[in-house]
Amino acid sequence: MNRQLTWVEATDPLPPTDRALAISEGANGLLAAGADLSPERLTEAYRRGIFPWFSRGEPVLWWTPSPRMVLMLDEFKISKSFRKTITRAIADPSLEICADNNFTEVMRACAAPRQTQAGTWISEPMISAYHQLHQTGHAHSIEVFRNGQRIGGLYCVAFGKMVFGESMFAKETDASKLALATLVAWLKQHQAVVIDCQQRTDHLASLGGREIDRLAFEAHVHHLTRLEELPWRSAPLCKQDLEGL
Repeated sequence: MNRQLTWVEATDPLPPTDRALAISEGANGLLAAGADLSPERLTEAYRRGIFPWFSRGEPVLWWTPSPRMVLMLDEFKISKSFRKTITRAIADPSLEICADNNFTEVMRACAAPRQTQAGTWISEPMISAYHQLHQTGHAHSIEVFRNGQRIGGLYCVAFGKMVFGESMFAKETDASKLALATLVAWLKQHQAVVIDCQQRTDHLASLGGREIDRLAFEAHVHHLTRLEELPWRSAPLCKQDLEGL
């Protein structure tokens, strides 16, 4: 099939996801280009399992890859060494974990240069757009502090009980994994079942992530985004949630 990329104007809906390019077409899941990054557009996209991903100088590109990497919460893997890290973290009075202390600073930390990356897709327009989404209550940061200094974290998007992982960072070994483990434990307490991880990496696979096809993923999205919102403010996550793992 010779498919053409759809150009989306500001008033256009995103196209059906079955129009996305396939692996064989060289851009697995590329669905559309154009439009904006308003909270309304991001809401439309995430509620359909679509996310923006583009580099500086490119138009906004919209993606829905198949297969899709997900972390089923009941399949989260904790190695013996990381189990010891969790135990030490719970007992360490200098270490704290919380949500939404400073969302924008977490995004900036995730955007910082890394030895394994030539650049970042977390540009200033992305930071501004997700800050606005955070203000609507649908984007969140999980943050790890030692002696008041942020040493790791992640940010995600959430609608209903569907959580879409975006990026993480660590300034100390296992700091980002502690953020993820706390999020997993807290989500399990509140009847969530899956975190979207977008695309496969060996790191995510080592933590229990696996790939599912687009239809299976969209079934999760359709169901979970329509459930009651997670209690981000009324029952905020904290380090003690790790005790449930």
